[in-house]
Amino acid sequence: MQTQTGKHVVIIGCGFGGLEAAKALHHADVNITLIDRSNHHLFQPLLYQVATAGLSAPAIAAPIRHLFRKQANVTTLLGDVVAIDAKAQTITLQSPGTADALVPFDHLIVAAGATHSYFGNDQWEPFAPGLKTLADAMELRKRILFAFEAAEHEPDPALREALLTFAVIGGGPTGVEMAGTMAEIARHTLPGEFRRINPASAKVLLVEGGMRVLQAMPPELSTQALKQLEKLGVKVMLGRKVTDISADAITFSTGEGAASQTHTVACKTVVWAAGVAASPLGRQLAQATGCEVDRAGRVAVDAHLNVPGFPRIWVIGDMASATSTHRGQVRTVPGVSPAAKQMGRCAAANIVRGIQGKAAQAFVYADYGNLATIGRNAAVVDLASPLGQFRFSGYFAWLFWLFAHIYFLIGFRNRFVVLLDWASAYATFARHARVVVGRAGRD
Repeated sequence: MQTQTGKHVVIIGCGFGGLEAAKALHHADVNITLIDRSNHHLFQPLLYQVATAGLSAPAIAAPIRHLFRKQANVTTLLGDVVAIDAKAQTITLQSPGTADALVPFDHLIVAAGATHSYFGNDQWEPFAPGLKTLADAMELRKRILFAFEAAEHEPDPALREALLTFAVIGGGPTGVEMAGTMAEIARHTLPGEFRRINPASAKVLLVEGGMRVLQAMPPELSTQALKQLEKLGVKVMLGRKVTDISADAITFSTGEGAASQTHTVACKTVVWAAGVAASPLGRQLAQATGCEVDRAGRVAVDAHLNVPGFPRIWVIGDMASATSTHRGQVRTVPGVSPAAKQMGRCAAANIVRGIQGKAAQAFVYADYGNLATIGRNAAVVDLASPLGQFRFSGYFAWLFWLFAHIYFLIGFRNRFVVLLDWASAYATFARHARVVVGRAGRD
């Protein structure tokens, strides 16, 4: 049961940062209210596997209440935070089926994550959904699989080609992983299942505005990733800036100034992986505190991850615009899951230190490197270690990526199920999570 004397800590969001913060406060003399708009914690790095029918949704998600069933100082609430009053130290919670409620706090950790950013072109969203939630993944799975179904009974060759053209916008990790896996589906999973079309003839385009994929990685690994994508059959289109997306086509420009040219490709299925923005709570917090936010809506926090001037409010994860000083070098903290987890632990530790009357400690980010999978036996790894950087690609990088993701999954059952599904898929090329609920179309 909860303590009667402990301070009240409210955590908004049960992503990597919020989950880690709550776990780190397990033995602290605090009462925790953990609020999330969904009832599950989601392992987002494998979300694309759900979208491409490699894994079922429960394999990468876990009910929040189950995760904290043995942590007596945690109360879980389902709902949306619609307002934050920083001075009164309350939040307004909107829950399904009940009236809005005021929830007071002594300490607040805001870890509400991120959403899609279309760079001011929100009208593209219906035609090019992103990938942040299980609902997004299920919608993309439906669109990808139904495109093949529609092509099976389409008599017009031009329309059939458009149905069998898939575009992924953005050459970051999500875009690379989606494009590589979609090419595998077309070339290895679906052949033999259709009679009027050849799924292997499908075109998978990866459209990137920059001049290389995986720009956060060293150039040599970007080059290796490009080669592996092309080997899988993905057409990588670099230096293309998308200017329009409709239900039937994508339009992009190449070149600059007078040399700029516009091209249109007929395409029925588009995946958006080009940009993210912080949760709208970031801008709400800015209105409540006067803090600054960047163009993506991330809150500029101080060295302790606090909102400047509000030492009892922390912002962590994808919502935070944070820097870290290590060995005299100031670096921007990237929006990746290891950073969010480290931020969660730092915020929790500083709450405990504050209760004990000790000074807060600055956040120091430990960069363990980056990794991305491209497809079967193909991945790139940039691993940081005390001995220096280890950079490798190909089969062994793919094995490293596989076991790293198995290790960080939540719960033994999820690890076992994912490992079993991957082993089966590797042996047979089959993807068994291809059940889609609903009819064809976007309604």
